[in-house]
Amino acid sequence: MDEPPRLVRLATLKSPADFRAHAISLGLDLPCDDSILIGSASPLAQPWTGIPINGKRPGNRWTVQPMEGWDGSPTGGVTTEVRRRWRRFGESGAKLVFGGEAMAVRPDGRANPRQLVISEATLADLASLREDLVAAHRERFGATDDLIIGFQLTHSGRFCRPSDATRAEPRVAYRHPILDRRFGVISDAQVFTDDELPRLVEAYVAAAGVARRAGADFVDIKHCHGYLLHEFLGAHTRPGRYGGSFENRTRLLREIVAGIRASGNPIDLGVRLSAFDFVPFRPDPALSRPGKPGPGVPEDFAGCLPYRFGFGVNPLNPVEPDLTETFLFVDLCVELGIKVLNLSAGSPYYNPHIQRPAMFPPSDGYQPPEDPLVGVARQIGVVRRLVEHLGHHRAAGRAVPLVVGTAYSYLQEFLPLVAQAVLRAGWVDSVGLGRAVLSYPAMLADAVNCGRMDAKLICRTFSDCTTAPRKGLISGCYPLDRYYADRPEARRLKELKRAAG
Repeated sequence: MDEPPRLVRLATLKSPADFRAHAISLGLDLPCDDSILIGSASPLAQPWTGIPINGKRPGNRWTVQPMEGWDGSPTGGVTTEVRRRWRRFGESGAKLVFGGEAMAVRPDGRANPRQLVISEATLADLASLREDLVAAHRERFGATDDLIIGFQLTHSGRFCRPSDATRAEPRVAYRHPILDRRFGVISDAQVFTDDELPRLVEAYVAAAGVARRAGADFVDIKHCHGYLLHEFLGAHTRPGRYGGSFENRTRLLREIVAGIRASGNPIDLGVRLSAFDFVPFRPDPALSRPGKPGPGVPEDFAGCLPYRFGFGVNPLNPVEPDLTETFLFVDLCVELGIKVLNLSAGSPYYNPHIQRPAMFPPSDGYQPPEDPLVGVARQIGVVRRLVEHLGHHRAAGRAVPLVVGTAYSYLQEFLPLVAQAVLRAGWVDSVGLGRAVLSYPAMLADAVNCGRMDAKLICRTFSDCTTAPRKGLISGCYPLDRYYADRPEARRLKELKRAAG
């Protein structure tokens, strides 16, 4: 019987030299500085000098990425929990807030019944939510003229649960030989028709208008993590105007951008993109026990070759990236005038180890099939290649987007040391933080201003922020944030985890 991989917890590494030695032992090219640089000496503290976003440039080089809480109102509006989270985004010190959290452009496109909806009905809520964030940032850091806030626009597609958290209502771009059985796709009637898609485009255009009036600096036309627009990028097997060729598979993005511009809306545009994907994974049945899933293994894809059901994945070996079309997509973003490009990978629903490397899986996940540092380095390396590709456009005098990288949360104490090293090397323009912000919003602000961080607040990738909503509870950092640790949901989460073993 195979044995699960032996993993090294980062907490056991006592120095940057230990970290570098560990990275080398894994065959990784992952730089790490010896000490945290403070103030203007830090690459993290440098303002962006490239293309402006809504006439402004972010005043530093870290970004808050979209973080949903599954805690909006039943009608898609703002609640106390949502406001607290957005205030903490402002308290992070990040000068770029990329999306805040996913906002469904239509109620039927929500991934859960408590997801925010962006519409005329929620305009006032969203405007006040943005003001809460700005006010919190101003109270702690003063200037806000270099603070840039975007709203993330989405339709959840295959992962829609708009009415009941326990009932899937998927709408998909195409039939998938593996994912269909996981997510309740049983009929071609669940596939969007070409005739339905112009109405979806209209919903994105209307949502962008709401975002502009609510004060957003840009909107993110979300293309990541298996949600609908990302799934369309992999619609190689779909017939008609929106499938098959690269031109057809990117038609929705081009139509949404054209529609926003034709409406007279001058709002700037961003895209969060899963730059590569893998085949779906599952727990290894040979190494799984009741209540304890084994390490992840790929689903059997032998009958699916060449694999034509993803984007940025090698069709002959769908457990490795192929960036051929990712480069084309980046070229398209330059052509369309996209101002911010936030790069991620895969999906939290079917291959989370490549999307957000972690030592501890969520309740419906699997144990890491590789050292999570491998996943961090994979994403950093892909972002590096795409930034280098954009250099050709810059050399030709074209405006290129600001590039935000992902997968840094797993680095814990070593995060600022790696972040400042990759920024100095020009591998990325801004370092993105997601779940780490839930427990410790000011993590990088403390590092840059004080040269140290509070170890008691650093995210250890326990994944409770994912397990909770998978169990029907609101999301938050239950282990480290007292606001959530003291709630009844924390006790319920412990009971559910205990019952699952």
